[in-house]
Amino acid sequence: MEQFVVSARKYRPQGFEQVVGQEHITTTLQNAIENNHLGQALLFCGPRGVGKTTCARILARQINGFEETDTNSLNIYELDAASNNSVDDIRNLVEQVRFPPQQGNYKVYIIDEVHMLSNAAFNAFLKTLEEPPPYAIFILATTEKHKIIPTILSRCQIFDFNRIQVSDISGHLASIAEKEGVEAEEEALHLIAQKADGALRDALSIFDLIVTFSSGGKITYKDTISNLHILDYDYYFKITDVLLKGDLHQALLTFDEILQNGFDGHIFIVGLAEHFRNLMVCKDNSTIQLLEVSDGVKAKYQEQANAASLSFLLSALTLVSTCDQSYKSSKNQRLHVELALMKAAHINDILSLDLGEVKKKTEVVTEPKKTNDPTPAPSPVHHPTEKKEVSPIAEPANEVKKAPPPPASKPVKQNIKSTFKLSDIGKKEEEEEVEEVRTEADAFTFDDLQGHWRAFIEQLRNTKINLYTTLNSGELSLDGLKVIIKVDNNLQVENINSIKEDLMQFIRSKLNNYQIFLEIVIGEIEREDAMYTAQDKYDYLVKKYPELEELKTQFGLELGF
Repeated sequence: MEQFVVSARKYRPQGFEQVVGQEHITTTLQNAIENNHLGQALLFCGPRGVGKTTCARILARQINGFEETDTNSLNIYELDAASNNSVDDIRNLVEQVRFPPQQGNYKVYIIDEVHMLSNAAFNAFLKTLEEPPPYAIFILATTEKHKIIPTILSRCQIFDFNRIQVSDISGHLASIAEKEGVEAEEEALHLIAQKADGALRDALSIFDLIVTFSSGGKITYKDTISNLHILDYDYYFKITDVLLKGDLHQALLTFDEILQNGFDGHIFIVGLAEHFRNLMVCKDNSTIQLLEVSDGVKAKYQEQANAASLSFLLSALTLVSTCDQSYKSSKNQRLHVELALMKAAHINDILSLDLGEVKKKTEVVTEPKKTNDPTPAPSPVHHPTEKKEVSPIAEPANEVKKAPPPPASKPVKQNIKSTFKLSDIGKKEEEEEVEEVRTEADAFTFDDLQGHWRAFIEQLRNTKINLYTTLNSGELSLDGLKVIIKVDNNLQVENINSIKEDLMQFIRSKLNNYQIFLEIVIGEIEREDAMYTAQDKYDYLVKKYPELEELKTQFGLELGF
């Protein structure tokens, strides 16, 4: 019975032309060999499974003129720095470099995972790496270039290997499947290539696994997603369709089905974000090339992208990305994802709101009131001496309310503030809330204002002494509908601002005038002469209460100052 050899070894490239997805590396190395411009130290860096060690072996064979099947090890030395990373290991290597090759022109030393060498080992290697014998070439390979000390990097020609594209991996898998006599669906190979994350070796390992799992020597898309435990594209297409329709309940049922199949909610939300991203990519022909899927799946993406607006996709992607960022910190992770789906299901409802219609619904009709008087309604023209106000709140037909005379200021305009808000998630109907600002403007005097002002601040005497003192010491004045209070400093301004709304609401309601407003200014307040001595205080009291001097004289009192 023939021994099984994994595809990663069986189909390892034997020449530069067989290397997949690294044309910029292979072309440079071939030109260096042909022009005799090959450096004495090369550094191959890049992700795992992209061909670093393979290219190093091919290079070692070609510069010595060996055949592709030649496995001569006298000229090619491989060292695993992960397990041979001490100073002694490097010293042994340096000792071997002293001897010329017994066969061929060059001795090639391939050091894999070179970033694992200790600093002492790196330092012991520096001199030999910079000035090796003419027959010695060092090829260093690593997945973490940033861990190599700068003195080593400066002595090497650096070759950066790229992650292999999904299309290149799937094409290579298709050729291997054909050689092995395995029938493979294109969608399945694309899925394997995506799962490999740019590493061809990983893709070949997954390929062998799926071939073993599948029955009849056939790789199907269904078997692949089942074996790799990957969420099917169809789930994302399905849940996007129901979100576009606003079918909240079906979206929650689909998510529940995904959880029942053993998938993690975080994996689902990350995949859904990727799905929305792919749909956005399909909205423009110039970016559709960024979609790394098979042609059949690409057609599905284009069809669904045509059905979804760009505004929907942007809003949904924002919701899903926010859910992804806060998923791990959520206490109820399932509800966290469901809430994102609930919001996404109502995106189209929000986008379809006709703001013009909403404005019409919130307009307040201000027709003249009907009365029992059979005489026709007077003209709506306002006369200088007469003003007819119409309240937006309906009143009984037999009641006529006479408006008070307007103040001497400009005519008061009727201000109607209209707002609307969406209903709670799960409801498709939108509720509209209209706030109507009262427009009464009764006349008042400064004494009226001052009386209500004192009544308000008197309420603060026992609870908020600082506010009481500030309002009581401020200089109050009135300019038309503008109430002005002058204070000494910014701190007093902040104190008044903290209760400004409550204060003005109180004053407006007491004066039955909702047009007045408050302005706070900082300036020098005119005050009576300050009283510094006890005599000053006594003189002030006598001036205010003359009976005090009479009382002093009657009882023969003497002042103790």
